[in-house]
Amino acid sequence: MKQPDSLVVRRKAFILLILLMAGWGMTWTVNKSLLNYLPPVWAVVARLAPGCLIYWLICVAAKRVTVPVKADLPVIFSMGVLHMVGFSALVSIGLQYLPAGRSVVLAYTTPLWVFPLAWFFLKESMTFKKTAGMTLGMSGLLLIMQPASMDWHDPHIVLGHGLILLGAVCWALSIVYGRAHQWVTPLFELVPWQLLFAALLQTTLALIFEGVPPVQWSWHMIFLMAYGGAISTALAYWAMNTISRDLPASVTSMGLLGVPVVALLFSSWILDEPLDIYVLGSLVLIVLGIALSTINFGARRSA
Repeated sequence: MKQPDSLVVRRKAFILLILLMAGWGMTWTVNKSLLNYLPPVWAVVARLAPGCLIYWLICVAAKRVTVPVKADLPVIFSMGVLHMVGFSALVSIGLQYLPAGRSVVLAYTTPLWVFPLAWFFLKESMTFKKTAGMTLGMSGLLLIMQPASMDWHDPHIVLGHGLILLGAVCWALSIVYGRAHQWVTPLFELVPWQLLFAALLQTTLALIFEGVPPVQWSWHMIFLMAYGGAISTALAYWAMNTISRDLPASVTSMGLLGVPVVALLFSSWILDEPLDIYVLGSLVLIVLGIALSTINFGARRSA
């Protein structure tokens, strides 16, 4: 018997969510490996530039190229600066000093920073559920940063933690602005413009702060750049748009919480990073805190 179209669509979206979880999880190992070839800001450019080109090609193929209107410019610039440039560059610099697994745990505190920022800027209420989830998640952050887990006497280690957490706050700020923004053009059509702006700004920053680096080209480096541009950037943004449209928000949120878990496994397997008990414990607390505070398991996706 032929399955209903809605069931087929959801099944395809669920498969896409699993692939996205694996793809973004692998991204942290790729980004860490790319730092063996390029300085951190140039490493971001090496992902953004091809990702921008591929996403533009996707938009052209889908006949969804739109010229942004004036009302779109604030969200293009804010998300371009805060997320695609700020978060990416700060994390890439911090990743020089920290293992990929530890870095992804720190970066995924982003939803926890959204709550106080949304309360401050958008006057959103801090419910008991949010407060409990944030407290649980922050206890995970304290666990990973306590002296038995982190060498506070090494300035590079301290700097790495600080930069990645600052990057997480930048990403949280972009999310908060996205909530407040009065959307005119759909996000799918704005992403290529955000990527273009971010790629140009990131390249400018790389030239100013890192100059033109000597590059020892290899097939491994080309693969890392291709993965970062195609899988981590262009296809991931397209997939996220499709998944958000076709799956309930609770399913999407739970799937994305699997990204740091996958990232930790990949970094241990490929980069031989030890599975630190403090990192694992921190990850569990942060993921549980985010799940508790953000996911409404009784919610249904509107038609």
